[in-house]
Parts: sequence; structure tokens; C-alpha cells
Amino acid sequence: MGETSDRYEILPDPAALARRVAEWMTAAALAAKDKFRVSLSGGSTPKTLYQLLATDEFSARFPWQRVFWYWGDERFVPHDHPDSNYRMVREAMLTKAPVPPENIHPIPTDGSPLDAASRYERTLQEAYGGKILDPTRPLFDVTLLGLGADGHTASLLPGEPVLEERQRWVAAVSHGRPEARITMTYPVIDSSRRVAFLVTGREKATILRTIRAGGSAAPASRVRPVGELFWFVDQAAASEERRPD
Repeated sequence: MGETSDRYEILPDPAALARRVAEWMTAAALAAKDKFRVSLSGGSTPKTLYQLLATDEFSARFPWQRVFWYWGDERFVPHDHPDSNYRMVREAMLTKAPVPPENIHPIPTDGSPLDAASRYERTLQEAYGGKILDPTRPLFDVTLLGLGADGHTASLLPGEPVLEERQRWVAAVSHGRPEARITMTYPVIDSSRRVAFLVTGREKATILRTIRAGGSAAPASRVRPVGELFWFVDQAAASEERRPD
């Protein structure tokens, strides 16, 4: 796929950011000739995006039949729990758009976290058609990520052993905040044609500036996709970016 490129775009506010990413995702999905796999992020910023994709404006254009939905991480709570990432996406988009049920692949949250992580790893490997990730054949077409004020992304939390995992595709994070979580690992996140960080809010400004300056040890700074890396950032999150003289 060549060297990772890094594209950085500042939008006026969260609504403008959601619209920009909706257009970007729609164009990418329409340009694809085959199955289009998306790894979703939780949080309020992508929720606005998902709601927008389900509106008549986008829903009529989006190729729902060819798009397959996965989750980058999940809290280990029932799918109907208020804190479930799956529930958020379901209510924001999946029940409001013509999404084929067989295209939806949530992270399981029954049994034990370790067992659920293993099952989701098998789901991803079946979709990929193998157990070894080939850099020239990414698993995902789009991976959406958020950024925590502490520098975490997905459930790759600072100081957790999962940050060093390179064999497993999906791992349980036992400590959580406070519940256990299940997350894709770096090799799977990086196996994407396009990785996009969606970052809004002044509370993200300091960590964003630190990561963008280079040399950060934050988990988000260690994402290096085989394809392209995008940063879609609102004005508030970019407020501490160093301006050119």
C-alpha cells in the first residue's frame, strides 16, 4: 500500500465534521467495486455521523447492500445496555437505514470477555479469509477511531498489556473503565485502507497537539495503517495547534 500518508483537516464544529466524514465515507463506499468493510467507533462524535448517514440525504446514495459493519471496541455489557457501542450505532443508524441484518457484526458480550474476544477474532478471520494479515490486502476499507483526553483510542488504554499485543486480532481488556472491554489490536486497526480519527472538543486539544507534534507515547499515536491516515478535527480540538508564524 506504500507509506502511510497523514491528512489533517479542521472543520468548524462537530456538525460540519460529521457532514464532511459522511461525504467522505459515501464517496469511498460508492467507489468500491466489492464488499466494503467498516470498523466503527463509539462516542458522541461518531454518533452524529451515524445519524447523518441514516437521513434521506445520505441514505438514498449510500450503498448499504455492499457495506459490512464491525466494531473496533466494545464495553462488556449486554447489547441493550445504555453504555453499549452496538446499541448506540443501532439506534443512531442501523434501525433507520436499509442495512441488511447479515451485514452487521457486533462484538459478542456474552460468556467471558476472553471467550468473546476469541469469537470475534474468528469472525474477522472468516471475513478476511485467512489468519495472517497481508499488508497489500487490508481487512477494512474504513476504520473510524476516536481520541480520549488521555490519548487512548478504541480500548487501547494507557499502560495496558494489550498495547504490546501483536498476535491476537481481538483482545479483552480486563480492567476497563470500570467494566471490562474488548478491543481490536493494533495489527487489525492498521489493516485498513483508510483510518480516520474523529476528534472534537476543547478537552482533546492538549493531547491532539502532543500527538501531532510527534514523539508521544499515547496509544493513539501508535496507529500506523497500511493505507492512509486521516485526522478530521473540529476547531475546538485544534485550538492548541501551533500556528505558523
